[in-house]
Amino acid sequence: MNRRSIVQGGLLGGVAALMSPQSASSSQRAGDDTAIAKAVQDVRDVMQQALQVSPELSRIREQQRTFLKANQKFPDFIEVGTSVWEGVYDWHVRHQQPLAMTRMGDGRYAMAVMFTTLILRPDQNETYVGFGFDAR
Repeated sequence: MNRRSIVQGGLLGGVAALMSPQSASSSQRAGDDTAIAKAVQDVRDVMQQALQVSPELSRIREQQRTFLKANQKFPDFIEVGTSVWEGVYDWHVRHQQPLAMTRMGDGRYAMAVMFTTLILRPDQNETYVGFGFDAR
């Protein structure tokens, strides 16, 4: 059996099903349509939730944009507090993105996000997002 016969057989079966008389009542069909509409809405909600950027990443992006406008490049580093760090980490896990984390020479933790390295500052406020700066 080749691919063409399989595709044509499925196509002919689908056309035959459309041509056959409908035995379902209109109330059953309306219930089916409602269930389909709900399923489509559920898929839409899941997709919108997946595309949302976390508030932590939004704040980091603001700092990156500010630095980019002033210096025509992304900052090398941005210091962040503990909850921001954990929020970015959770975002990577939720979206199954690879984590690039390391420990710097001075003992602080670092995580790569786009072209910027986040530096964990546990001594700062948990929601702290510092200004971007260069390695120089």
